[in-house]
Amino acid sequence: MPPEWAITVIQASEVLSVLLGLFIAYHAYRGYRRNDSRPMLFISIGFVLVLAVPFLLLVLFLAVPFLTETIVALLSQLSQLTGLVAILYALRMPT
Repeated sequence: MPPEWAITVIQASEVLSVLLGLFIAYHAYRGYRRNDSRPMLFISIGFVLVLAVPFLLLVLFLAVPFLTETIVALLSQLSQLTGLVAILYALRMPT
């Protein structure tokens, strides 16, 4: 078991990663709205799926007792994979 300070640092870095990802997603969405750029929309969706959804699933797992760790892990992996595909699609999308 790692020391308590290490757990705190890990949790803080996870929250910071989610906040930074949401900040990037927000700016990508603004770029989509301003320039009517579909790739920016997919980048925004991708960042939300890669960073925010797994974090929300973790919080939900801690709050709802009947969710199993396996279900949460599966949903988290599916969300991350879908988000990465959305980002890749945005990068390869013709403009």
